[in-house]
Amino acid sequence: MVDTSQFSLEGRTALVTGGSRGIGESTALAFARAGADVAVTSRKLPELERVAGEVEKLGRNALAVDCHVGRMDQLQPLVDKVVAEFGKIDILVNNAGTSLYSTCLDLTEKAWDAVMNLNLKGLFFLSQAVARVMKENGGGSIINVSSVAGIHGEASTPHYSISKAAVNIATKVMAKDWSQYDIRVNCIAPGMIQTHIYEALFFNLPEDQVEAAKTEANKGVAMGRVGQPREISDVMVFLASEASSYMTGQTLVVDGLMV
Repeated sequence: MVDTSQFSLEGRTALVTGGSRGIGESTALAFARAGADVAVTSRKLPELERVAGEVEKLGRNALAVDCHVGRMDQLQPLVDKVVAEFGKIDILVNNAGTSLYSTCLDLTEKAWDAVMNLNLKGLFFLSQAVARVMKENGGGSIINVSSVAGIHGEASTPHYSISKAAVNIATKVMAKDWSQYDIRVNCIAPGMIQTHIYEALFFNLPEDQVEAAKTEANKGVAMGRVGQPREISDVMVFLASEASSYMTGQTLVVDGLMV
């Protein structure tokens, strides 16, 4: 018999970046349903406050903090605010990310820096700041959000693909270094998920061509459909909980099997 209590997050505090919509919002609510108090952060405070309100409706404590994870001077103040509110951070989800379309020949240094600062540099240094808190409190779970683009590579988003490939390795490096403090670090590499980034693929198409384009895109997935944010956040609960207590340094691909 499966001990479902191992999936409980009762008594834990989570910080979710990119928490105002999509996978981040779904994760915040999934954690709350599992029993965690949740802090959400992004650059969109009104949307964060809406998500925090939904967390509170589930009977959990919530905190909304506006922060640009790509700006290093904002990271420690973010961590300090969460610790001041909840006293600890048990779970960190590095979900904030961005993607800009470009060919390798046209890619500019400005675009490279914008993607790398948020997707990789901010992820690492926020993890470092949170790991220091976790170390003092007996451990925790850090979950990075990568992408299948970091495994297969996408010519239309070279800097995004490279940043996500680096996140996969960063996950292993941090896991090896911080396991001595009982800090587990794992990663999820989603495929096509129904988020604003997915919808952006079709922004420039005439309205009468969008559905046909989505149908064509879905042909590249063995399951024949785009994934939903809940199908990622459910895996987040697993990685955040004791159900994955002997798992660290791993990247889980959740993509409906892209072919």
